[in-house]
Amino acid sequence: MIICKSASEIEIMKEAGRIVAEVLLKIEKIIIPGITTAEIDRLAEEEIRAYGAVPAFKGYRGSLSSKSFPGTLCISINEEVVHGIPGKEKIRDGDLVSVDIGVKKGGFYGDAARTFKIGKTSRISDRLLKATKEALDMAIEFCKVGNRLSDISNCIEKRATTYGFSVVRDFVGHGIGKNLHEDPQILNYGPRGQGPVLKKGMVLAIEPMFNAGKSAVFIADDMWTVITGDGKPSCHFEDTVAITPDGPEILTRL
Repeated sequence: MIICKSASEIEIMKEAGRIVAEVLLKIEKIIIPGITTAEIDRLAEEEIRAYGAVPAFKGYRGSLSSKSFPGTLCISINEEVVHGIPGKEKIRDGDLVSVDIGVKKGGFYGDAARTFKIGKTSRISDRLLKATKEALDMAIEFCKVGNRLSDISNCIEKRATTYGFSVVRDFVGHGIGKNLHEDPQILNYGPRGQGPVLKKGMVLAIEPMFNAGKSAVFIADDMWTVITGDGKPSCHFEDTVAITPDGPEILTRL
């Protein structure tokens, strides 16, 4: 069941989204070669709690793992697609680093991801980042009353194929509200004109995940980190978007 939010509930969600955006901006300033992913994670948790919010991912139990997620952030590097666990690994020049963050505030969630290029990255990484960011921005434009859910999916897939990349099929975007993951699931591929009609009050976490190589992925031994099957780099962007009578409203950007 897709839960439509009232105007007052979306106002609460804006606060969670604002915190997500603020923390991502602070991460962007400190994510440099030599810093460990655990250090980035610690800073994020301190910032989130300073805003009177709660990290959404810490202690989360996913459907694919009985082990709860130990970090505040998912930090995924190069061939890691999503759900990377923060730890002792140091960020290096040339890395492509995806940072996914979720926040709970006032009983509602905000969720977003950004991929950062560290120093001088490869040409393929630069194109991958550009394509994935464009896919998110273009897909958000389809978040309008009267469109179909698969219009978003089709837009994302077309952007990937335009650049010669593939979309991750095993993981999807989602609805969001009082729960971090709600209906509907939002595929990153498929034909237009299918699925539920988009209505005022729907709030969606749109998250294209592009691979430089093939779409196949696998889950690492830690039972969380998703990795490209061919070892080629991956990229991930995400925003929480409310559907309003005036068009899409991005809740996780300032």
